[in-house]
Amino acid sequence: MRECIAAISTAHGTGGVAIIRISGKDALDIGMKMFEPTHEIVKAEPNYMYTGRILGSGFKDYGFMVYFAAPKSFTGEDIVEFHCHGGVQIARGVLSKALSLGARAAERGEFTRRAFLNGKLTLSSAEGMIDMINAESLALLRAGSMLYTEKLSGEVRKIQSSLTDILAAVAAELDYPEEDLDGLDFEKIKLSLKDINARIGALADSYSIGRKIKSGVLVAICGKPNVGKSSLLNALVGYEKAIVSEEEGTTRDAVEGAVEIDGVTFNLVDTAGIRERAGAVEKIGIERAKKAIRTADIVLFLTDGKMQPPTDYSGKLITVFNKCDISEPKGEYDVAVSAKTGEGIEALKKLLAQTSVIGALDENYIVEERHYDALCRARDSIAEAVENIGSITPDLVAVELKESWEALGEITGETANEEIINAVFEKFCVGK
Repeated sequence: MRECIAAISTAHGTGGVAIIRISGKDALDIGMKMFEPTHEIVKAEPNYMYTGRILGSGFKDYGFMVYFAAPKSFTGEDIVEFHCHGGVQIARGVLSKALSLGARAAERGEFTRRAFLNGKLTLSSAEGMIDMINAESLALLRAGSMLYTEKLSGEVRKIQSSLTDILAAVAAELDYPEEDLDGLDFEKIKLSLKDINARIGALADSYSIGRKIKSGVLVAICGKPNVGKSSLLNALVGYEKAIVSEEEGTTRDAVEGAVEIDGVTFNLVDTAGIRERAGAVEKIGIERAKKAIRTADIVLFLTDGKMQPPTDYSGKLITVFNKCDISEPKGEYDVAVSAKTGEGIEALKKLLAQTSVIGALDENYIVEERHYDALCRARDSIAEAVENIGSITPDLVAVELKESWEALGEITGETANEEIINAVFEKFCVGK
């Protein structure tokens, strides 16, 4: 059994309560040495909260002790938690006492890593947990929850199970060629593999949306100078992020802000106004503006009814007539707003949400790049097998199918190497 580790599991700083967690074979022994219960504990009962005095380094604090017995704990090991008052020095002092009694300071994500190694959760579930902890939008929180509750792992394992059945049939043909077996039905296997690849492909394709959930939808606000781009950015984010001036060329570099709409983060970029006559410094800003427009998911084109929208962009276009408070909207536009008075801003937000093409937040989106990469490799291996089946020997088909199975296993952690595992848990904080 692994050595005992300890850490402060609540956020750093002053709060109402701090939790110090100890995990490992000596957790209960260390815990009892630093706890004076209100009532005598003959034998600590799991999942029971005891009151008493907690011994810190040079002081005592009144609080609670909870014992979780292996394997029915988060890490799968014995765990003791102390719930003390949330002072910085109190928490540090309790942790210091645990370390002095033989525990080792936990590394980043080590509690969750032990949970993974002890089979309490999959690697993708651990990633879902850290996505939930770090979520800055409801969409990412929900996507992380899908991962944490093993929805993706469950689907991946179903696909692996289907591959295993085909591999078993191929293995039987290879191992017992002299037996009176029916032989391999290559057409049936092809159909099965195409169905499997369609399921893998559906998951992989969801990354185009999952990436936006994780990183946010990139929105470039463009138009000629003084059309109100900076004012619109300020109106959307709800505070003065960009400088507003009557002078042309005020925005010489991209100004960024973010707003959450219907649970999704939209990263707004207020670009420099594009015009032919500009100074050297302003021209640099204009080039950066053009680059932002080319890479944006959505382009908000502000117009006065006369200007034509840009053509060198890859995202979806929303044409916005601004300053509807002082002039009658004219020309072709999708929504009329007044960045000054706020008129039409809510309608624009709804249009942004609809244009983002992000569907229901409870759908199973791929949000991790490494999951997408594993799915693509799994899909490619099966496609190769489908193309070659019947023209190459069954053992070579089995190799390609095994490669697909192992690529999928990287998602759950079944076949993940140490480098992948380390990269996942480096995202965690100490104490989790």
